[in-house]
Amino acid sequence: MMSAIHFSGIGCLISGCHPARSPLIKDSYTSNIRMSTEKEKYITKPSKYALVHSRGSSWRNNLLMMKALPNGLDYYRSGFVVSKRVGKAVARNRVKRLLREVVRQTPIKPGWDIVFIARPEAEKSGFAELKSLVWRLTSQAKLLAEKYEENCLSPN
Repeated sequence: MMSAIHFSGIGCLISGCHPARSPLIKDSYTSNIRMSTEKEKYITKPSKYALVHSRGSSWRNNLLMMKALPNGLDYYRSGFVVSKRVGKAVARNRVKRLLREVVRQTPIKPGWDIVFIARPEAEKSGFAELKSLVWRLTSQAKLLAEKYEENCLSPN
């Protein structure tokens, strides 16, 4: 018999989270199924950043550098590096927020770890400029979903 524990209005079963709150995806270690969460879409460990940085292929433009490495998963993960050269904390956080949203809206092929490294000039750029540059970089790397690839590479 499973007993339920309630934390701040969220019901959790001892064996795991409430089914309505946990998305479904196949777990490789157990036969449980749960969906990929937003956290799984980001590179969070320094060792993974180092791996992509050392072994990944790179593409760059005037505001960004992108490094990509196959990860063997059925989804892509992204990471963002914004150094102190870009500006103070408010400016760095703004660039990271913009990049996160741009990448969220970009149709990227699954199976890749991608790290975006912002250059100091990125502080002055806006959403539209970053979006076009990210699309161009992912297209050059052939990481865009196929139906979007042709539109991005055609001259305007």
